Amino acid sequence: MKKDQHLLVIDGMALLFRAFFATSVHGNFMMNSKGLPTNAINGFLKHLLTAIDFFKPTHAICCWDMGSKTFRSDVFKDYKANRGEAPLELMPQFDLAKEASAVLNIPNIGIEGYEADDCIGTITKKFGQDIHITVLSGDRDLLQLLEGNVHVALLQKGIGQYKVYTDELFQEEKGISPLALIDVKGLMGDASDNYPGVKGIGEKTAYKLVTEYHSVDGILQNLENLSPSHRKKIESDLEMLKLSRHLAEIHCEVPLECILEEAYLEIDAAKALAWIKTYEIKGMEGFLRKAAKEEAI
Repeated sequence: MKKDQHLLVIDGMALLFRAFFATSVHGNFMMNSKGLPTNAINGFLKHLLTAIDFFKPTHAICCWDMGSKTFRSDVFKDYKANRGEAPLELMPQFDLAKEASAVLNIPNIGIEGYEADDCIGTITKKFGQDIHITVLSGDRDLLQLLEGNVHVALLQKGIGQYKVYTDELFQEEKGISPLALIDVKGLMGDASDNYPGVKGIGEKTAYKLVTEYHSVDGILQNLENLSPSHRKKIESDLEMLKLSRHLAEIHCEVPLECILEEAYLEIDAAKALAWIKTYEIKGMEGFLRKAAKEEAI
């Protein structure tokens, strides 16, 4: 393992959506003089630059969804069908956020047909044996990626507040392995992603069954040992259980190109500040100075 290398893998979608809704709920879109909303990009940059200052990575990559159609929606048409179009004020800020990442010399990665989570998973598998990786997100689904050198930092309320999970902390807290989270989600489903799991089985029961039998396969091999109620529910919804588990699993073999050397993090503070001023993104100088390790910019 290259102990001096630390890769920060950023869930760009999670940061951008979190930033947008933190202010849009109050109707504050931070319009610049060109009439362009900047509230999401403002919060995105604050989260990103603060994380760089906090975690001090040597390398960084930002991952993105590339549209709503993925292999999951191909196998289950209702996957995320409960989500409407992105708010009008957010739409132009997707490209702005990618521009912001690029101007900080952070590569943007997104592959059509896959979600940002799948790109993140592929990157952690590609490099996780050799270097320390921190995944930055607010999405608990990414906890299934925890192992050895791979940690997940979940955004908490406010800027710069994180709960950093390791494999050991997750197992201590949940009583199951990180990979078994996929089986839990297969049983209980996910209302946010709009797949149902097994009808009548909620989070508490899902964790109980996976804790006892370790996996969906283990549960199916022990159906005769389940309570009549649980056995009936699972047998009645067996196909949906298998499908939901498939939907819950992060795909870690996305055909993406990612060269670690190209993700080396070296922020050109003057270049970044010029970009920030072009779009009139307020209050960013202090965050940029700390992340770029510049006394003054």
